[in-house]
Amino acid sequence: QVQLVESGGGLVQPGGSLRLSCAASGNIVSIGAMGWYRQAPGKQRESVAGIASGGTTNYADSVKGRFTISRDNAKNTVYLQMNSLKPEDTAVYYCNARIRTNGRTWYEDYWGQGTQVTVSP
Repeated sequence: QVQLVESGGGLVQPGGSLRLSCAASGNIVSIGAMGWYRQAPGKQRESVAGIASGGTTNYADSVKGRFTISRDNAKNTVYLQMNSLKPEDTAVYYCNARIRTNGRTWYEDYWGQGTQVTVSP
């Protein structure tokens, strides 16, 4: 009923940039907070950045000053601009959104399928 579709991952050299996008579609009434998480091989999934419906943002210390999260509420889309990428940023990146669907009064968590980001010379 609800899908989050990510795009924009790929292979980039250290110091390079990538922009991830995540579009939500389906039986959506409203979207609350949206965010990006990542999971590197052998590690737990961690929060990278989040953005509230009103635009307030938060970032992991490891990406502050390099990554920027934004959203376009008209398009139900969240973005992650990643600059000055480092090899340690290599991971599968997942988007997350809290969404209220038609007929429900509460929000639920939805996840994208993940997109690979590899930072390597």
